[in-house]
Amino acid sequence: MKSVMSMLFLTLSLAFPLGAAAQDNAGHRQQIDAVITAFRLAIINKDVPAFMRLFLREDITWVGVYTDGSVARYNASLNEPTQPRGVKTSGGTPRKFIESIARATEPRTETFENVRIDTDGDVAQVWFDYRFMVGDYANNWGKESWQLVRTEAGWKISAVSWSAEENPVPRSKH
Repeated sequence: MKSVMSMLFLTLSLAFPLGAAAQDNAGHRQQIDAVITAFRLAIINKDVPAFMRLFLREDITWVGVYTDGSVARYNASLNEPTQPRGVKTSGGTPRKFIESIARATEPRTETFENVRIDTDGDVAQVWFDYRFMVGDYANNWGKESWQLVRTEAGWKISAVSWSAEENPVPRSKH
């Protein structure tokens, strides 16, 4: 009987901390979802200050890579192909990115699908399929990855990297 009681006590003592951790993790996921929503809305609203508040610093890693198909299409359009498989920096910083959106005359949006969040409550990885829209035209799409850290001011994006499949021909204007 003692061994049964000991096992029951051990099982219960292990279960409660795990339940608390699961609740904390759900709370962190909700907070990270709020960062994703704020990112999307800052682009739609062309809100530079709101966008910049999402980042740990202005000089985070901000880098994308053209897909092989995009590089091949670009090279095919040239008399002498010169574009190697390469890194795309889209201006190189989150500020340059959002400021270019703020200056644009057409609406800009970014969609987020198949979002996956992995966190231990202090650091997080967000991975999703994205589509960057210029008006109703899909300008580019691919996979995007964010690294986040939890600070006293909340979750902050500390790195962004993405693949970019670019649409070769802009939609015609009617």
